Amino acid sequence: MRVYRRIVLLIITICIIPTSLFALTAEEIMRKADNLQTFATAESAGEFQIKDRFGVKVSTFTAWSRGKEDSLIEFTSIAERGQKILRTKDSLYLYYPDAEELIRMQGSALRQGMLGSDVSYEDMTGGKDRLSDYDVTLAKDETIDGRPCYVLHLSALTRSVPYPKETVWIDKENFLVMRGEYSTKSGRLLKEMETLETGVFDGIPVATKTRISDMMKSDSETLIIISDLKVNIPLDERIFSLEELSW
Repeated sequence: MRVYRRIVLLIITICIIPTSLFALTAEEIMRKADNLQTFATAESAGEFQIKDRFGVKVSTFTAWSRGKEDSLIEFTSIAERGQKILRTKDSLYLYYPDAEELIRMQGSALRQGMLGSDVSYEDMTGGKDRLSDYDVTLAKDETIDGRPCYVLHLSALTRSVPYPKETVWIDKENFLVMRGEYSTKSGRLLKEMETLETGVFDGIPVATKTRISDMMKSDSETLIIISDLKVNIPLDERIFSLEELSW
């Protein structure tokens, strides 16, 4: 009988422990979301659908990445075939095959839209370790399209990031970023992001269709659609070198 009472008391104690003791911190949530996008190596394929008042332009691509810093995008659509964008830890480079020209992007040029899209070259300079660049706080949970989400407010700790302030909505189940708002230090909204569709590749949840809107443009949005993803695969390390960029 005493053993039974102890078990009952233990169950009651567990039930009345505040749920906050088991809740994730803002830093833990952010780390999970960032880790979900980071792989030892990865290869993906997809397309940009760039919409403006003149219509829709579609550009296809193949991309490779390594860790948190290195990435290479090669465009495969007819109009842009062979154009490449290389990102390393400290720099961003463009290669145009027709002119055999290699350009290092810096300064105000980084704010230009990639292929005229709502995604700037500056957007590509942000790393996948936001805890190193931002102070993160947890706000009240919200639901987006039926998905319970954590809401995080990010304030920049350094001037090297594209946006001084961010607010992101992170799915509580799979830790995908379902929505993002990116602002100036004063709070002026610069860009919005929304995940429209998700999928699973190699057992990994992925945002397969994302809409990005530059609030400084009118009648403009860009859809990024991922059609394939392979992770932790063998990659030649020379892919991410300047010497190989012109091949």
